[in-house]
Amino acid sequence: MKRKLIILFICLLFVACAAGNEGKPKTGLGRAMLGIAQLVLSPLQIAAGLLEGIASIPYYLNTDVQTINKGMIDANAKITLDDTYESAYGKRISAVPESGDTGEVFQRMKHASEYFQKVLHRYGIADSGKYILTSIDTANSKGYTLFAVVYRSAETINVIDKYDGKTRRTYERSDRMYYEPMEKDITGKRLDRVIDWAALPRDLIKTQKAQALLITMAANSVVNEKKSPEYWDVEKRWIAGEYEEITEEKMSAVRNKMKIGD
Repeated sequence: MKRKLIILFICLLFVACAAGNEGKPKTGLGRAMLGIAQLVLSPLQIAAGLLEGIASIPYYLNTDVQTINKGMIDANAKITLDDTYESAYGKRISAVPESGDTGEVFQRMKHASEYFQKVLHRYGIADSGKYILTSIDTANSKGYTLFAVVYRSAETINVIDKYDGKTRRTYERSDRMYYEPMEKDITGKRLDRVIDWAALPRDLIKTQKAQALLITMAANSVVNEKKSPEYWDVEKRWIAGEYEEITEEKMSAVRNKMKIGD
């Protein structure tokens, strides 16, 4: 009888452990995403996220826009959410619902860049029209996008196709592919200076709130003179198929910098 009770206890213990682990993320990306849906940032975390740039966006999404804006003001952010909503959307933050949705979302980086340039111009950046928001969309069907904040002086670019490595391409501002980062032109002359970048799950960037954060963080990266020369190596890895690994690495690094516990 005693032996049967011991066996029963072991079985119950095993079931309890299995239940305790159910639903816990098994991958690094899962751990990086853990708790985002319930996370509300403290003022210190809001300030820390500003230093991390556009990669910090996922960790802000459950904090209402007014709280985020106050945290940015307290952290002496040069550009706040209020500045973005007023410059890009014509709304003061006091008139915006907590969700941040006023009915304006962008679908293309061309339109995102137009909003972004309005914010920079309002702040007083003289060459605001030369800053663009870009994306690498090779993993869109898998649910991931590589975003970058880029300075580019050329209105028209002549480049070698980065995907086949041989075809010559010419892109203007009206072309979708103009809004991808381009390291060099066909002569080998450097084209773009990458200021900031982020690897993000696509579902997290679809709302106006997330997009307003993208613009706000990107604008602060510009005025704070952030630099991200490591981007070009990251892009090569992304195109080669390492999108999940890059997203995990970046999100985990930002999570640690913002001191968001597991």
